[in-house]
Amino acid sequence: MLAAAGTAAAVLATAPLASAATQENAAGVGVLARPAFKLPFDCGQSWRGSNWNGHSPAHSIDFNHYDANGTPDDFGRRVFASAGGTVLSSYYATDTGYGNTIVIGHGDGWQTRYAHLSARDVKAGDTVAVGQQIGKVGKSSALYDLSPHLHYEQIHNGSVVVSVLQGVTWNDFLARYQTSTNRC
Repeated sequence: MLAAAGTAAAVLATAPLASAATQENAAGVGVLARPAFKLPFDCGQSWRGSNWNGHSPAHSIDFNHYDANGTPDDFGRRVFASAGGTVLSSYYATDTGYGNTIVIGHGDGWQTRYAHLSARDVKAGDTVAVGQQIGKVGKSSALYDLSPHLHYEQIHNGSVVVSVLQGVTWNDFLARYQTSTNRC
């Protein structure tokens, strides 16, 4: 009887795990095809990313860089493609708060968006390699008065998703530092 109870408990304990794994695979085949995205900054640079409740759109990350004294110094820093692909659009958004914006398509429904740039160095149709300079950090926006930062999104099949950068998952409502391995 104890053996039967132990077997039943083991089945009940593992059933939710098997179900969750199946749902994860069924929910996003593209998760398996996610490009190996890197931070869009130069090798060795440490950037603070933040994502908060109410950030629009959900799952997007705002990146800032600080000097040794803790002073923001990100304005004009170079931005690099976080994965190779084709530039789908490069424009100044007047109807959203994005300002200077670049969207890169990476295949299998994956895209990245880089916004508030001070400069855009690529145009729609350009092919870019991971680590290729695409622009510079800025504070551009037609709607808002912003401090300099890079607004970054990973998009899958038209929806902004939780980003994974260099194998690190950027869950919602957090702030942390990460060091770039792009261009190393």
